[in-house]
Amino acid sequence: MPMLTVGRVAKQTGLSPKAVRLYEAHGLIDPPERTPAGYRTYTDKALPELHFIRQAQTLGLSLKEIKRILDLQRQGQQPCELVTSLLDQHLDEIDRRIADLQGLRQTLQAARDRADQAAGRGEPGVICHIIESTQDG
Repeated sequence: MPMLTVGRVAKQTGLSPKAVRLYEAHGLIDPPERTPAGYRTYTDKALPELHFIRQAQTLGLSLKEIKRILDLQRQGQQPCELVTSLLDQHLDEIDRRIADLQGLRQTLQAARDRADQAAGRGEPGVICHIIESTQDG
């Protein structure tokens, strides 16, 4: 079985060598063999796992969540139910963020509108009437 250096594994998976070492440190991949000089050497078995980790991260999953998924799979269990649950949690969080951002946009737009109105009336502020006239929401 051919042994791959961390650089070659990184290149084949589109990751950086630092990321590969980080995944090893977090227990996402098995520790590699070491050469007498201390260099890490990986087998082809690491490539699919690293591709999976990279793809899971593009879906917004954290390393801790990815480890839970991989641990289930390594125990012979099907992790798809966990993945579905995690994705639902991420979708809920995104919906909350969107709602928060929409609320912030409305607040900013109202402050901007009040600033235009105050400027039209010639009202000065102590520092800046735009911020001073904004209500805590």
